[in-house]
Amino acid sequence: MYKKTLFVFSSLCFLLLPGCAEKKADSLKQDTHKEYSFHEGDIQDGGVRVLDIETVKGKFKIWTKTIGKNDNLKVLLLSGGPGISHEYLECFESFLPDAGIEMIYYDQLGCGNSDNPNDTAMWDLDRFVEEVEQVRISLGLDSTNFILFGHSWGGILAMQYALKYQNKMKGLVISNMMCSGPEYGRYADEVLALQMDSMVLDSIRQMESADDFGNPRYMALLMEHYYQQHICRIPTKDWPEPVNRAFAGMNSSLYVTMQGPSEFGISGKLEQWDVCNRLQEIGLPTLVVGAKHDTMDPEHMKGMSQKMKKGQYLYCPSGSHMCFYDDQQIYFDGLIKFLQGLTPETVQQ
Repeated sequence: MYKKTLFVFSSLCFLLLPGCAEKKADSLKQDTHKEYSFHEGDIQDGGVRVLDIETVKGKFKIWTKTIGKNDNLKVLLLSGGPGISHEYLECFESFLPDAGIEMIYYDQLGCGNSDNPNDTAMWDLDRFVEEVEQVRISLGLDSTNFILFGHSWGGILAMQYALKYQNKMKGLVISNMMCSGPEYGRYADEVLALQMDSMVLDSIRQMESADDFGNPRYMALLMEHYYQQHICRIPTKDWPEPVNRAFAGMNSSLYVTMQGPSEFGISGKLEQWDVCNRLQEIGLPTLVVGAKHDTMDPEHMKGMSQKMKKGQYLYCPSGSHMCFYDDQQIYFDGLIKFLQGLTPETVQQ
């Protein structure tokens, strides 16, 4: 009976008031025209921009995505690995835009949505630095608004970039990365390894000595006794989906070339990388982030901040290498406070 009454009332609108439907249709047509009428260049694409970069091996496409809007505060995110896409940093969307901070994802060459030249000669730190510079120029970032954020390998890239191009920047964030490959390797061998069960460590070392990195048991042991303790302190079965998605798409060629075959220490091109004696050259406001359970020595990273002219240190007491997941509130409270404090007066003259 109720449905029938509704039907009769609707029908009466058309039968007894012929102008009713016509006026409603005209109104809808006008509203639709107002909302969806586009001119050339107006189409919204969710902030995605695909940029061209030039290299000695030719031109390649680089994928970026901007979220939020702030003409004075634009944070370009450099993900880690090397060889991992921006995806594991997607938790930043839950914090930075609401704080009025514009954030820009960026898949480095060989990662995620960007081109992959499949050429190990392209996996070179200095080349990546020039890639970042081309991305900066294409996005219109400069010393009035550009903050470079680097996590893990992204922190290496951010430090190296700042040492060459800090006059193009407003601020710098180095998250969970030491300033020395040898010191990182030493910390893994002399501190983190000793925290492992001796039998587990022996098994890992034996497989590494035999170059048996493809053995499923090797990764299983690392996941339980190393990754879950020092990469992300959440049971691996409950790891955030963006982390699993990013790891699944890792460029292993890039990773092994630069880092070596294991996260447990370093043995690739970056093995002897060290800029600890150059940190005092960085005059930018810089935030260094360390965590108690990190793969990187938190005391070393505290010392890094003290070497810089305008360095600050953020310590995450419950966090690991991905403390933006396992010590989230402290991490983002500290990061946002630093970023919002980058007023014009703090910028290097």
